[in-house]
Amino acid sequence: MVSTPSHESKRPEDVSDSPEAIDEVERAQVSKRWTRAMMRLGVEARGILPVPPEHRTDTQYSKIFFVWFSMNFNILSFSAGTLGPAVFGLGLRDSCLVILFFNIICAALPSYLATWGPRTGLRQMCQARYSFGYYGVILPCILNLIGMCGFCILNSILGGQTLASVSNGNLSWSVGIVIVAVISLVVSFCGYKVLMWFERIIWFPVLVAFVVALGVSGKHLTSPPSAPATVQEILSFAGVIAGFTITYAPLGSDFTMYYSPDAPSWRIFLYSMLGFMSSIVTIQCLGAACAIAAPTVPSWAAGFEGDNVGGLLAAMLSPVGTFGKILVVLLAINLASNIAATFYSITLNFQILIPHLVVLPRYLLSLAATAVIIPLSLVGAHRFYATLTNFLALLGYWASMFCAVVLVEHFVFKRNDFSAYDYEAWNTPSKLPTGLAALGACLVAVGVIIPAMEQVWWTGPIGNKTGDIGFELAFFVAALVYPVTRSIELKVRGL
Repeated sequence: MVSTPSHESKRPEDVSDSPEAIDEVERAQVSKRWTRAMMRLGVEARGILPVPPEHRTDTQYSKIFFVWFSMNFNILSFSAGTLGPAVFGLGLRDSCLVILFFNIICAALPSYLATWGPRTGLRQMCQARYSFGYYGVILPCILNLIGMCGFCILNSILGGQTLASVSNGNLSWSVGIVIVAVISLVVSFCGYKVLMWFERIIWFPVLVAFVVALGVSGKHLTSPPSAPATVQEILSFAGVIAGFTITYAPLGSDFTMYYSPDAPSWRIFLYSMLGFMSSIVTIQCLGAACAIAAPTVPSWAAGFEGDNVGGLLAAMLSPVGTFGKILVVLLAINLASNIAATFYSITLNFQILIPHLVVLPRYLLSLAATAVIIPLSLVGAHRFYATLTNFLALLGYWASMFCAVVLVEHFVFKRNDFSAYDYEAWNTPSKLPTGLAALGACLVAVGVIIPAMEQVWWTGPIGNKTGDIGFELAFFVAALVYPVTRSIELKVRGL
C-alpha cells in the first residue's frame, strides 16, 4: 500500500499560545471538521492520492458503461456529426462510414487505458509520470486541461444555446450557460459516487427526446445524391472525429481506479468500448443525417441558421408543442453529464499540475474549474461552430502522441507487467524518469505533424494534398521515436 503524508492538525499542547499559533490550530480544526462533514454527506475528498488495494472494491461494471455512454449521448456528439456535411461537404454514407471506423480505432485507446485503473489505483495522468516524469508530465497535463476546459466550454455554450432556443427570447445564451455549468458543478463537487449515480440516469431523457424527434420529424431524413468525397474531405473529418474521441484517453482510469485489482481487464475494456460506440456513433450519425436534411425543411433551416444546433433540435421537436420544449430543455441539461465528469478530471489535473494542491480536498477545486469555465464560455458563445471544428482537430494531435508514449512504455519497457512499476515512487521525482525521452519523442512528432496539418489558419504541404493526417502521424512517429529516446535515457540515468 502506498504511504501518504499525514495532514493531521497539531494538538494545542504542541504549539505556542501566541495568537498566530492559536489561529493556525483553529483553522486546521475547522478545515478538518468541514472535510469530515462533507465525507459524511458522501462527498469524495480524495484527489490524486493512490487508492490502496483494500479500497478498490467496486464490482458494478455497468457503471463503466454508463459513464462513457452518458458523457457522449448528448447534443455535443450530435453537433460533431453535423460537421461532416455542414463543414466538409460529405454525404450521409461517407459521413457515417468515417464516424464508424475512426471511432472504433480511437475509442479503443481510452477503453484500454481504463483497464489500468483497477491494476494501479492511480489516476491516468499520475500513471503518465512513469513515462513523462514528475515534472515532464506537467506539459501533457496543461494540454489535457486545455482540452477538458475546451470541451466544457463547448458543452456550456451548446447548453446555453439550446435553452435560449425554446425561451422565445426570455432567456439569453449567457443565463443558459450559467445554469448548465452550475448543475455540473453540483455533481462534480460531490465526487465519484454521485457522479456514477448521475451518469446512470441522465441519459434516459435524451433517448426519449431523440426517439420523439425521429417519430415526428423522421420523414424529412433523406439521403440525397452527393458529390464523390475526396480524400482530403474524408481525412479532415476523420481528424475531427479523432479529436472528439481519442482525447478521453488521458481520463481513462480516472473513473475505474475504485474497481477491484482482480477485475477482468477484458470486461472493463468491453464495457468502455460499448459505452463509447453505442453513444457516439449513433448520435453523430443522426447529427449528420439531420444536417443534410436541414436545408430542405424550412423550419429546420431557420432553426439551424447561424449553426445553431439547439435551434435545429427545437425545430425538429416543435410538432409536439410544449412537450417538445420540455424535451429540448432536458437535452440542454443533459450536457451536465459530460461537463460534470470532465470537471471531476479537471480537479485531478490541477493537483498534478501544481502538486502542492494535493493537500486540498478535491471538491474545492471543482469551484475553481467552474470559475474558469463560465466566463470563457460567455466570451466564446457566438463562435461555436468555428471553435468546435478547429478545437477538435488540434486535440487529436497531442492525445495521439500521449497514447503512443504511455503504450510503448508499458508494452516495450514494462513488458505489459504491472508489477514492473514502482508504485511507491508515484510522487517522488528522483525515482521517476526525467521525461526528456517522452518529451523529445513528442517534439519530433510535432515536427512531422506541422506539414501534415490542414487547418483554417495553417495548411502544410502534405496536408494540402492528403487532407489533415496529423493525428495518425503523431501516433506513429511518437511510437517509433520513443523507444530510441527512452533507451538512451535508461542508459544514462537507469530510470
